[in-house]
Amino acid sequence: MSRTLTSLALAGLLITPAVFADTSFPVWPTGDAPGAKNSPVTFNLTERSKNPALPDRAVTGIRAPQITVYASQKPNGTALLVMPGGSYKRVVLDKEGSDLAKPFNARGYTLYVMTYRMPEDGHAEKSNAPLADAQRALRTLRAQAAAGQIEAKRIGVMGFSAGGHVAASLETRYDETVYPATDSIDKLSARPDFVVLGYPVISMDAAIAHPGSREALIGKTPTAEQIKHYSPELNVTAQTPPTFLLHAVDDPSVPVANSLVMFNALHAHNVLTEMHLFSQGQHGFGVRGVTHLPAAVWPELVMNWIEALPK
Repeated sequence: MSRTLTSLALAGLLITPAVFADTSFPVWPTGDAPGAKNSPVTFNLTERSKNPALPDRAVTGIRAPQITVYASQKPNGTALLVMPGGSYKRVVLDKEGSDLAKPFNARGYTLYVMTYRMPEDGHAEKSNAPLADAQRALRTLRAQAAAGQIEAKRIGVMGFSAGGHVAASLETRYDETVYPATDSIDKLSARPDFVVLGYPVISMDAAIAHPGSREALIGKTPTAEQIKHYSPELNVTAQTPPTFLLHAVDDPSVPVANSLVMFNALHAHNVLTEMHLFSQGQHGFGVRGVTHLPAAVWPELVMNWIEALPK
C-alpha cells in the first residue's frame, strides 16, 4: 500500500535518500500559477515505492509548480531544465528526476527538475497549462543564470514521456503567447538552447499517439487544427533548437514512431539532431530501469552530444 502525503508546497519533501536537493523555488512569483485560480485540484504527493533506497514519488493536483535544484560541486555552466513524465496525469519526481542528478552532476551539469500543471485540471490555460509553466520556468532560469553559475546561453531542457511532449512543445512553441506577462522575466526568451527528448510523447496522430496523453490534451474528437497544434513534429521550423532523441524500440506505451517522426521533421528543417534507439528498455526506464542493458549509456551519450554542440 502506498503512503500518501499532502502539502501546499514541495519544500522539505524533495530530498531523496540518495541525492540531496540544494533548494526548491516556485515557477510563478505568487506560488500558485495565475491560471490556477479556478482549478479545483489539491496538491498531493504519493510515495509509490516500498524500497526506501529507490524512492518513486508522484505528485498530482499541481497548482504551484516547483523547480528543485540539483547543483554540481564543479558546475560547467550548463543547465538542464528537467520535465519528468506521468501520462499527463501526474509528475514522477525520481525515476526521471532526482535519479538523474548523480550522473549529470558528476560531469558539471546543474539540474532543475520541475513540476507542471495538468491539462485536465481546470486551469485557465487548459491544454496550454504545461507549456505556460515550461515557458515561465525557462525564462526564470535565464533571469537567474548568473546567480546559479549558469551561462544564460547554455540552458537546455530534458523531457521524458509526457514531459517529453512538454519539452517538444516548448522547443516548437517557445514564442507563442500562452499566458499574460506578469513581470520583466516574461520579456526574456523561452527558447531552449538545446533539447533532450527521452521516449517522448510527440504526435497526436491516432495511429501512433499515446492514447491517454492525446485525450488529456485534445479530447476524444479533436479537430484537425487541434491535432496539428499539439503535434510538435508538425510545428518544427529552422529555428527549432538542436535536439537529441532516445527511445527503446520495445516501448509498449509510447511507440518509437513518435521519436522517428520528430527526428524526420527536425532533419527535414536542417535542425541539428541526433537519435539513439535501443532494442530493449521498455518505457519509463530513466537510469534505474536499464542498469544492465546497453541503454544504460544514454546519459553519457547525451552529455557528449551537448558538449559537442557549436558554442
